[in-house]
Amino acid sequence: MTTRYQSAGHTATGKVRSHNEDAILVRDDVGLWVVADGLGGHSAGDYASRMIVERLGALPRPGDVYAFVESIEDTLQQVNADLLQAAAERGVDIIGSTVVMLVHHRDFMLCGWVGDSRAYCFEDGVLRQVTSDHVHGVKDDVTQFGGLPSPPPPGAGVLTRAIGAEERLFVDWAVAGSRQDMQFVLCSDGINKEMSDAEIGAECRAQRAPQDLLAGLFGLALGRAARDNVSAVAVRLQE
Repeated sequence: MTTRYQSAGHTATGKVRSHNEDAILVRDDVGLWVVADGLGGHSAGDYASRMIVERLGALPRPGDVYAFVESIEDTLQQVNADLLQAAAERGVDIIGSTVVMLVHHRDFMLCGWVGDSRAYCFEDGVLRQVTSDHVHGVKDDVTQFGGLPSPPPPGAGVLTRAIGAEERLFVDWAVAGSRQDMQFVLCSDGINKEMSDAEIGAECRAQRAPQDLLAGLFGLALGRAARDNVSAVAVRLQE
C-alpha cells in the first residue's frame, strides 16, 4: 500500500502540427492525473481537450474513491454533451478528444480511458500497457474517428470511441496495484508513434524521478519526426 507519490507532466506541440491540441492535468492534491488528446485535423480539438482538463481540474475529492470516480464520469458525460452541442452550433462533424486518467488510492490505482491515449505501468523491470486502444484496424498517424461521413484512407486505423463523438459515452476502467516504486506513464499517441514500448520501458528503467523520465521520453520523441503533439504525465509511488 502507498500513501505518497511523485508526479510530473509536460506537453509539446511537436515538429509538424501548427498548434497543440493536447492538454494535461496534474492534481497531486486529489491524486488525479489526466492526458487529453484533441482529435487532430478536426475542428477545435484544443477546445475539447482543454474543456476536459478544466472541468476535471475543478472537481473536489470526497473521502470515498468510488464517489470521486462517479463524479469524474458525470463530468465527462456533461463534457460529451457540451461538445456535441458545440459541434452542432458550429455546423461541424465533431469536436472531440480522447482522454486517459489515473486515480490514486492507497490500496490500488484506477485507470480510466476513452480512445487511444494510453496508460502504462512499470514494475520490477517490466512495462505493461494498462489501457486497450479503442481503435479498429492499424493504428498510425492518420487514425480518424469512425463516425465521420468521409471514410479514412485505406488501411488507416479507425478510432472507435472519443469524447464528443456520440451521444452515449462509455468510459473503460482498469485496476492496478499500489506498491512502492511502481511507475505509471499516461501519454497521448505522440509518444507511442515515435517510440516502441521497449524504448518506453527502457526509459522507465533508467529514470526513477518522474521529471527525469519525462525528459528522457520527450528527448526521444522530439528527436525524431514528432509528427503529432507530444504529452505525458509520469507518476511514481512511494511509501
